[in-house]
Amino acid sequence: SLAVHGTVNDIAMSGGRPLHLSASFVLEEGFPLRDLKRIVDSMAQAARAANVTIVTGDTKVVERGKADGVFINTTGLGVVPSGLFISGDAARPGDAVLVSGTIGDHGVAVMALRAGLEFETTIASDSAALHGLVAQMVAAVPAIRVLRDPTRGGLAATLNEICHQSKVGMRLDEAFIPAKPEVLGACELLGLDVLNVANEGKLVAICKASDADSLLAAMRSHPLGRDAAIIGEVAADPRRLVRMATRVGGERIVGWLAGEQLPRIC
Repeated sequence: SLAVHGTVNDIAMSGGRPLHLSASFVLEEGFPLRDLKRIVDSMAQAARAANVTIVTGDTKVVERGKADGVFINTTGLGVVPSGLFISGDAARPGDAVLVSGTIGDHGVAVMALRAGLEFETTIASDSAALHGLVAQMVAAVPAIRVLRDPTRGGLAATLNEICHQSKVGMRLDEAFIPAKPEVLGACELLGLDVLNVANEGKLVAICKASDADSLLAAMRSHPLGRDAAIIGEVAADPRRLVRMATRVGGERIVGWLAGEQLPRIC
């Protein structure tokens, strides 16, 4: 399902409507057929739910120990509506920065499972196909400037990438960034910054400040955006820094993640 969601979301972040996917498998010799069936069934269910078809693909088998079990490669085709232009270099000073919901859910769910951590509330991955949410957002505010899904490197890496592409800075408010208490607790236990943790079912949106309330309302009216929030604004900054006002009244620079917190899974 993650393979389907990731490709669907890549198309959605340009404002596009995904239509078709390819799926190629590289299998390690001896990979259990029951596990392969479980994966294929998961992909099929995710594709049906996203209303996309898997139209082509390929399968290769390599020697034992050469593929870490299974590698899945997907490619997507979609259609962007005429006149829609959403790009990472389109953010402008004064624009509003929004997120569609709580951050860090996916990465913490995977890390907690691998570390054998147990919490009173189960931490579940947020993996989801976001094109329905994006379509609703574009219908409400066609002039959205930037859309991006904060996957590897989390929210911090995504915002820094946008700043460098658009040649701007950003000012965030930590108190406005939504995160579940159990996710924050797990991050504290594991020594992680929740801003660096991967997400697979959330997006970042940047729009004119005058459109922010309309866009926020459109996001919150969709099931995948009910926890959406305005978390800051774009600022003029030749150094292209992301600054964040902390809950304790200070300010810190939100930098890039050094290294990977997880073995790459997407």
